[in-house]
Amino acid sequence: MNFQQLKIIRESARCNYNLTEVSNMLFTSQSGVSRHIRELEDELGVEIFIRRGKRLLGLTEPGKELLAVAERILNEAQNIRRLADVFSKEDAGVLTIATTHTQARYSLPKVIKAFRAIYPGVRLELHQGSPQEVLAMLLSGQADVGIASEKLMNDPSVAAFTYYRWHHAVVVPPGHPLTLQHPLTLQHLSEQPLITYRQGITGRSRLDDAFTRAALNADIVLSAQDSDVIKTYVELGLGVGILADKAYDPVRDTGLQLINAEHLFEGNTVWLGLKKAQLQRNYVWRFIELCNPGLSVNDIKEKVFAVGDEPVIDYQI
Repeated sequence: MNFQQLKIIRESARCNYNLTEVSNMLFTSQSGVSRHIRELEDELGVEIFIRRGKRLLGLTEPGKELLAVAERILNEAQNIRRLADVFSKEDAGVLTIATTHTQARYSLPKVIKAFRAIYPGVRLELHQGSPQEVLAMLLSGQADVGIASEKLMNDPSVAAFTYYRWHHAVVVPPGHPLTLQHPLTLQHLSEQPLITYRQGITGRSRLDDAFTRAALNADIVLSAQDSDVIKTYVELGLGVGILADKAYDPVRDTGLQLINAEHLFEGNTVWLGLKKAQLQRNYVWRFIELCNPGLSVNDIKEKVFAVGDEPVIDYQI
């Protein structure tokens, strides 16, 4: 048994048992991945994967137990490699944050400015992507901190903490007829061409659910990944925008008018995520604390190193 075999077991579960994706993640060949699996099963004397022909469908019961052990071993091996950095470079290094465009553009600047004042020797790297991509970067070790939607909260390998809560808002060009509707209703919105986030991004499911419950069809003529693109096309008069209220800046967005929509759509939560059982430099704990002052470093460490499925620490900001 070796580390490469354990990595293959872990990545197979993460990649939904697609061996092509596993081989790409581990920079090896698909035939090499298959060989490692066969050799490990022969060594252990049990089948690790459920198969249909040559396809892997899931893990057997022994495979599930092996996955849990593999996660612990690989995490501890990574912790050993990180020990020198943790204790020798407390105030210097690189903090890598994986997040969505909206968070990078609108919620993080003040936090990062405060962080830089405390840790001028730490360089920051921001990687932007979808919630799914943020989670993948966090789990693979490409990022120290993940900031995104409930994707982080729902993964058992991630310790998740509340960052902040937000609502959708409507943006229109000044003088648009919707500014005269008090209160604004879903019926009013259903009569307009809409521009909003694409599927899987920034609470889009909340919008779809609201229209479905009201038995209304949302005429979404354009969908995009980030808020700035949505605002650009609303300013061009192509439709009514629905986006995160945090993404509206009254100083910069003078070509748009904001309409409150808290009463129309369920609220959303942005989560901060750290990989469970992973050692971090002190400035990583401090960054999470700066994002949510209701947390202490001890609270954060307790959740990250908790044994078993502990409830999400959800202190109000």
